[in-house]
Amino acid sequence: MAVSGFTIVRNATLLDFPLEASLASVLPAVDEMVVNVGVSDDDTLARVHAIGDARIRVVESRWNPERGTAMLADETQRAMAACRCPWGIYIQADEVLGDGGAAELRSMIERHDSDRKVEGVLVDYRHFYGGFDAVATNRKWYARETRALRLDIDARSYRDAQGFRVGPEQRRIRCVPSSAVIYHYGWARPAWALSAKRSEDATFDAARRAQDAARPLLPWIPGIKPFAGEHPAAARAWIAERRTAAPLIAPFRPQWHHLRLVASGWIEQSTGWRPFAYRNYARI
Repeated sequence: MAVSGFTIVRNATLLDFPLEASLASVLPAVDEMVVNVGVSDDDTLARVHAIGDARIRVVESRWNPERGTAMLADETQRAMAACRCPWGIYIQADEVLGDGGAAELRSMIERHDSDRKVEGVLVDYRHFYGGFDAVATNRKWYARETRALRLDIDARSYRDAQGFRVGPEQRRIRCVPSSAVIYHYGWARPAWALSAKRSEDATFDAARRAQDAARPLLPWIPGIKPFAGEHPAAARAWIAERRTAAPLIAPFRPQWHHLRLVASGWIEQSTGWRPFAYRNYARI
């Protein structure tokens, strides 16, 4: 059973993505790794080539900011279309698959390949926020998402490329859970990288531009919890270079919408049910 990996990346240095760690965490599971590299203002393309793994196949592209957040889905679709294998494993440039995750996803694909009811495999998420020692857990942060899927089911990258749907009717993809974990570092990067991300987002998202102008770089949110586990081995050197004692999360400032998040968090803690959670998948 052959498996492709695929990802998209642009301006990885300017935005401080853990690009090498991200790719290294997936490569043990795949027979090829398609990297859609958008035209960048830095050395992103050179960094991908410098990894020097024969399985990496670069697709160079020019991204269209006029598409807004759909641009990310467009480019993910481009990467997925370039894959040559019947299954694909997707990772974003600010994500790192946890130790053992590559073997777990490969095993799950091989186990369920003959069962066409299974279209994808879920991974659990750790969303780091304001640094590498705290995670965001309220219901606005997805607890799991599809990161391995069949590539022959008309799967389509959905909205801002968080997940996938099937066909023009946008049916939820049918997935089985796994023990694999993805560590999401997009909101753990240094302040200068988060500021650069905000500036880049503002070029193609007018609504976000107006919203960001009125709020701190990292506002306080309900459900921030300490992280006491181990980070993936592939990411530890990158993390060690970025640890800082400077607080990135703004001081506590209550908002009315926080009440809904606090209430749903209490329900989840008490019952195990995550109310109003957004899902791109149907768990089977």
